Amino acid sequence: MNDKLNFDEIAKNIKSWAKDFGFNDVGISDVKLEKNKLPYKKWILSGYHGHMGYLEKHQEQKFDPSKLLPNTQSVISVRLDYLPLEAKALVALKNKNIAYISRYALGRDYHKVIRAKLKKLVAQIKSNLDKEFHFRLFTDSAPVLEVDIAEKAGLGWRGKHTLLLNKEHGSWFFLGEIYTDLPLPSDKSTSKHCGSCTACIDICPTSAIIAPYKLDARKCISYLTIEHRESIPIEYRKAIGNRVYGCDDCQFVCPWNKYAKITSENDFLVRHDLDKLSLIESFKLSRKDFDKLFQGSAIYRIGYDQWLRNIAVGLGNAPKSREIIKVLESRLDSASSMLKEHILWAVEQHK
Repeated sequence: MNDKLNFDEIAKNIKSWAKDFGFNDVGISDVKLEKNKLPYKKWILSGYHGHMGYLEKHQEQKFDPSKLLPNTQSVISVRLDYLPLEAKALVALKNKNIAYISRYALGRDYHKVIRAKLKKLVAQIKSNLDKEFHFRLFTDSAPVLEVDIAEKAGLGWRGKHTLLLNKEHGSWFFLGEIYTDLPLPSDKSTSKHCGSCTACIDICPTSAIIAPYKLDARKCISYLTIEHRESIPIEYRKAIGNRVYGCDDCQFVCPWNKYAKITSENDFLVRHDLDKLSLIESFKLSRKDFDKLFQGSAIYRIGYDQWLRNIAVGLGNAPKSREIIKVLESRLDSASSMLKEHILWAVEQHK
């Protein structure tokens, strides 16, 4: 058997094994990413990345996979659906007394879930190879152009909201990657199918999608509630509404998401009734209760003070209530300067 047929067979087996370990799809791409370098650099120079300095710092690694794994020849890209059946998204979003949490964060931390599956896949590949090859796995954990790579691997196309879209599966999924020096055959990329639709651009509460395929992260609610560690600019607080961790609006309105599949991954099912969490009760959480509730969750990463900051904004946007004012003011004496600013703003909304 010649080398080409051998690697074709290996690629076929990898795709089969990936599905055995629970991934919903898998594709393989080459490592030619240079065409995306200039647009990305322009995006950074425009300041659209906000305070995410790591996006600027590690540009070379993004566009040259060999800097993350020497002699990288191929990238194995995987997709894992996360939409939970129980998550009544629009109900929670419309109930202004509920703390709306992005659907991806209602279950166990996806970093841990995907990494565990990727480790199993790498072990399976290694055990079936006659010679030594090298691998490095990623899940939103290093300077990797995961959407561009997934697009090259045929898993979908970049939508106008900048997320990956798939004709049969919408966009409610995570991505993961394995860099390898195995010279695997690449899959064909797919064509774009957004057409003239601008639903995601039109719905964005803060107008963060400033043009098709271009996001100003500084305006994005997901950035403001998760990545942004400082005071939330006043001009965006009303638009945030009750979205206390992330935002899914652009996915709600995307026509392709009518084809999205409910996840079969138990780790992504709703935990601790996070899909119907009261804003008031969320603000009353002690640090110990916060740690207990969000241990093993992606939400745990933002920390207690930032959680309270976000909840304060949500309470400020809730229907006017004396109870809310009382709950907000109960933390004024112990609040950090940043939290205190958001509490006072929220109280003012109820007067």
